[in-house]
Amino acid sequence: MAKLSEKIGYGLGDFASSMFWKIFSYYLPIFYSDVFGLKPVHAATLLLITKLYDAVSDPVMGIIADRTDTKWGKYRPYLLWMAIPFAVIGILSFYVPGASYGFKHVYAYVMYILMMTAYTAVNVPYGAMLGVMTDDSREKSVFSSFRMFFAYIGSFIAMGIFWIFEKSIIGKENAEGRIIKGVGDADPMSWTLVVAVVAAMCAVLFVGCFLLTREHVKIEKKETTGSSSIRKDLKALATNGPWWLLLGAAIGQLLCNSIRGGAAAYYFANILDTNIILTCAVYLTIGEIAQMIGVTLAVPLSEKIGKRNSFIAALAVVTVFSCAIWFVPVHSASGVWVLLALQIIVSLSFGVSAPLTWSMFADVADYSELRHGGASTGLIFSSSSMAQKFGGALGGFLLLALLGVFGYDKGLDVQAPQTLGAIKAMMSFIPALGALIGIVFLCFYPLSTAKMKDIQAQLAEQRKA
Repeated sequence: MAKLSEKIGYGLGDFASSMFWKIFSYYLPIFYSDVFGLKPVHAATLLLITKLYDAVSDPVMGIIADRTDTKWGKYRPYLLWMAIPFAVIGILSFYVPGASYGFKHVYAYVMYILMMTAYTAVNVPYGAMLGVMTDDSREKSVFSSFRMFFAYIGSFIAMGIFWIFEKSIIGKENAEGRIIKGVGDADPMSWTLVVAVVAAMCAVLFVGCFLLTREHVKIEKKETTGSSSIRKDLKALATNGPWWLLLGAAIGQLLCNSIRGGAAAYYFANILDTNIILTCAVYLTIGEIAQMIGVTLAVPLSEKIGKRNSFIAALAVVTVFSCAIWFVPVHSASGVWVLLALQIIVSLSFGVSAPLTWSMFADVADYSELRHGGASTGLIFSSSSMAQKFGGALGGFLLLALLGVFGYDKGLDVQAPQTLGAIKAMMSFIPALGALIGIVFLCFYPLSTAKMKDIQAQLAEQRKA
């Protein structure tokens, strides 16, 4: 049985990562389009191209981490090594240089690629730690729940910081003499300073995670030279059916979450007339609280009906109640409370599904170890990080691309009807489609509770030998 301090320590890692991830998911699109000054089509292309790079960097980092061998373990040292670089690059990613459009365009590419590299270098090994902190499937779910609970605390704090930021500027005049309706109208340097506060917190939390955790499960040491073992690992991954199915489900889930989260700032600034009653940051913060509550339900629910069925049920609720957002009356105070109720229900469901994703990837790693001999835990978990980034990036790309196609123009006080319709769809039907895709993949996922008990019994015998 793992110590409580280790479970808390493990949670600190995603406490840090989630603060930046939610800023990327919810605020990076509007930062690029309204503050940094990129055209929506250019910002959309940037997010998509950098994800092609990420699709390579995540598995590469998994391979590197699997072959790391230090006195601190295989995966844990990266939390210490990357804490400061992660924070510094994060700040620079939200800095707006006073230069030509062309220079700024290149700067955005360079900094976002560096940011995703730093995120990969810390988050892939961090995720893989779940596979070596315990060999018990139920305890992996507990560790995963601690991870997600602390992740939502981090998200809550990040959204709280942005709520203070938003509250301090709404209703005032910006440098152009326009009344500020949201964070997209804020001074660029104020963005940099707000992100710097979050970045400093992240560095401290990563170090705390390193100090409080340990790697207890010893797995086969990977060859550090030669390409044959790497080819073997990649072949094992490519033929791992449960991995492909869970990867598809995770991408659908994150596509849903990133689109609706990123669309919220545009929805509050352009559609919801009563946004002073409920600001975007408050709406998102309440969602993070609901997700924290949902996390606490994941383990008891999965013990009752299984991980896969719990995941499917959660995404089904997300699908139905996301669609309902389209019908919210946007010109009345009652509409605000309906919107808030739907946000709580959807967020509770996301809270249930999130820790199950990570726990199920740990199960996939065990399945791979038994089937192929020798674990590739880092490579397996790099796929979950890849899904997170790809789903988030595809969501950001679709958000900005659709805004461009439907004529979004920051300079307009009132957007065109087709633009407003696109924004509403990106808060409702489009993210619901992502959740539905996740359900389809999960219907074919084969690693049931009984199957995993058998796999772990066989692995226990192998590890004793």
